[in-house]
Amino acid sequence: MHCQPHLKRLAYNWLNNNHHCLLCDEPAEQPQAICAACEAELPWLDERCRVCALPLPMRGLVCGQCSRRRPAFEQVEAPWHYGFPLDALITRFKHQRQWPVGRLLAQLLGNWLNHRFAEGLARPSLLLPVPMGRQRLRQRGYNQAQMLARWLSRQLAIPCADHLLSRTRDTPAQQGLSARARQRNLKAAFSVQPTAALQGQHLALVDDVLTTGATAQALAALLRAQGAARVDIYCLARTPKPGSA
Repeated sequence: MHCQPHLKRLAYNWLNNNHHCLLCDEPAEQPQAICAACEAELPWLDERCRVCALPLPMRGLVCGQCSRRRPAFEQVEAPWHYGFPLDALITRFKHQRQWPVGRLLAQLLGNWLNHRFAEGLARPSLLLPVPMGRQRLRQRGYNQAQMLARWLSRQLAIPCADHLLSRTRDTPAQQGLSARARQRNLKAAFSVQPTAALQGQHLALVDDVLTTGATAQALAALLRAQGAARVDIYCLARTPKPGSA
């Protein structure tokens, strides 16, 4: 069963520069469907952990968890923290099938990554969307991480491997679980395509939001065990530590 939207059809005329901002409905007056004022008001993530992008009081620091135990992934690239109005935009894309919003977020993330590449961030050889379980895919009808990865692939000119990773068992939703419970929930939940040639490769996992990092850690550890030299995480937003502002 092919549940993904047919992305070869344009869900939105992205070359039309007369479009309106998807946040305030005023003329965007720029290539993206967001005006400059609303783009500036997004919750940009400046002060963060250099490894996992956890919001911190100062930039250039490494959080306590990454200092105690370095994760399997190299670093997380996320332009924003998960706050208003970005959280509402992600919900509109992820749960309400508003593809133009998802396309906008993907292009803004692609712009961010191109800026980071110009600053010296190493480019990966392959983009891998975080896989979704079959039952949840049937219920939702699409995998938002796969859609983001495909859009990024075209913008960044980096190949996307849709089916290299799979979720081998359906697990309960991660929302509401503690970090330890998330780790238990994901034990042996993923697999790599047997024919995948990952030795020495630099890979980037693509997802919408990074919360505790349990999924990213499980997938990165699996890919490193299969020979990948480096795994980065590309996502739209990073949540703060539970209980913090």
